[in-house]
Amino acid sequence: MKKTAISLSLMLIISIAVWAYWVQKAPVSLHNNKEKPDPSEQVQLTFWRNNGNIAENNAYEKLIASFEDKNPKIKINMKTIPYSNYEIRLRTELANGKSPDIMAIDSPTLALYANNGSLMPIDSLMKKEGNIQDIPKSTLKGLSYEGKLYLAPVAESSIALFYNKQIFKKAGIPFPSGNPNKPMTWDEVITIAKQINNPDKGIIGLDPDQGFGIGEAPAYFKTPFLWQFGASVLSPDSSTANGYLDSKEAKRALKIYQDIYFKYKVASIEVPPRAFEEGKLGMTVLGSWTLKEFAQNANFTADKDFGVAPLPKGTHQATPNGGWALGISSTSTYPKEAWMFIKYVSGYEGMKKYVTITGDLPARFSVAKNIPELNKYPLNILMEQTLYHSRNRPVTPAYSIVSHTIRTLFEDVGLEGKDIDASAEKAVEKINAGIREMQTP
Repeated sequence: MKKTAISLSLMLIISIAVWAYWVQKAPVSLHNNKEKPDPSEQVQLTFWRNNGNIAENNAYEKLIASFEDKNPKIKINMKTIPYSNYEIRLRTELANGKSPDIMAIDSPTLALYANNGSLMPIDSLMKKEGNIQDIPKSTLKGLSYEGKLYLAPVAESSIALFYNKQIFKKAGIPFPSGNPNKPMTWDEVITIAKQINNPDKGIIGLDPDQGFGIGEAPAYFKTPFLWQFGASVLSPDSSTANGYLDSKEAKRALKIYQDIYFKYKVASIEVPPRAFEEGKLGMTVLGSWTLKEFAQNANFTADKDFGVAPLPKGTHQATPNGGWALGISSTSTYPKEAWMFIKYVSGYEGMKKYVTITGDLPARFSVAKNIPELNKYPLNILMEQTLYHSRNRPVTPAYSIVSHTIRTLFEDVGLEGKDIDASAEKAVEKINAGIREMQTP
């Protein structure tokens, strides 16, 4: 997941339901009746993706140029769409039978596309030619639905605990360990937060998970808090939240989260912009992409101003993964050529080129091993977490409901201080209703 203005609005949720309905009711519209061109002609592939930052756009332009140079009979026509409109535009085109050959999919939404037949399974291709042994199992799990792979990864993501060195020094607190496999516990983090929290001076002790935003960010940052205490959102087969999101482990996690705000009062509901950089926030959980942004600020450096530590743990060490991956439309006239492009971009050469340009984390062990910076502090913390301690968010056609419900649940207990048992019960009922609705023909 990239740091993007992620907004899962009511309009988008409604569009998902409408799209799913029409795909199920009118499968004929998904068939592509284009005639095969003359084999001597150049194959034209359409490729849709969300419009990223400058580095991401530049990386894809270079990858396409390199691929076309190696494969002159294939032309990649890339279309970038602003993130806020991407999902609606893509689903509208799919419902109208005008799908692109290749499409970028945010991994948590995979199941919706796969369940409705919009994506072609690439399981056999990945196993035969994709060198999947080089990809973490947790990443592959997040790109699979009902036992088959549908997407190929290009990059990964992670989050870690960032701390302000100047605040720690003034409080006489030793810096946390930079060992990726030795995270502090949340109890230890809370103890430090109580020492540095100083409302009179406007200093906030801790921002545990990027506050209370909108869109997919809350689910990405907050779900790990449940995992870290041994809880899950859904059952292993993704059929129910009952007994999982309302388990004693989940309630323990929610209680500690609530205590951070209401009992210990070391976190603030509203964190001022740039509070961390300006010495008003002691610790915060940030994404892997933040390091590249900080690197552009000569007045706020890892040498003197901030440090990075592994994401705190409860009883388990767990971090989130997931990001934009590439899939092939089930109606593409050129699945062979589409796979050639995806294999190149998600393979060693393409992935290394992409992450070198963007600063993202690679989804392959081999690429991580052969980029020196990823094996040195602080990037090694984020890389190690991704490869060995990460988990994927639930894979279910009802994921939009799951995401929205996780956001609401944490708002209920952390923002409004509501009863944990009642809040968990309400969340379970909402998710189960969403799952039942998606299963209704």
